[in-house]
Amino acid sequence: MLYSILITGTLCQKASNLSSILSLRIHYICNLTIKNIMEKTIHHGRNVKRFREMLGIKQEGLAYELGEDWNQKKISQLEQKEVLDDPLLEQIAKLLKVPVEAIKNFDEEAAINVIGNSYHDNSTSNVNYHCTFNPIDKIIELYEALVKSEKEKVELLQKLLEGKK
Repeated sequence: MLYSILITGTLCQKASNLSSILSLRIHYICNLTIKNIMEKTIHHGRNVKRFREMLGIKQEGLAYELGEDWNQKKISQLEQKEVLDDPLLEQIAKLLKVPVEAIKNFDEEAAINVIGNSYHDNSTSNVNYHCTFNPIDKIIELYEALVKSEKEKVELLQKLLEGKK
């Protein structure tokens, strides 16, 4: 374990000669590697909660899908556990339609840092943020198309009713 920490430390020192952005990313990855080596930071229960919330599923809904033995309180307790049994984890992953590895390995801190280190405000970019059309005109156009579609639907239904008489 000490050997791998020394290797990652050496990598961090060598990376400092690169550009500042690359250096920051490697430094972060090295720190994350050292942190993961020293302590397990992945919390399975929190990850289940994150995925469940991202999918818009309530605790009661997940409990219902897991079976009669489950209720909202039991799901709440499950989401507080740091490590979940593999069979249960597989069952939950299947219900949430996510890979088991996603629940086991998702680290919110790492995701936030990757996004934070990847986003740069380039004020000189050639992106046009101004609308080239009037949004109200577009809404009116879409509304008129919807009304036309509804009229056609009513006409078809009237023809069907007349055909049955």
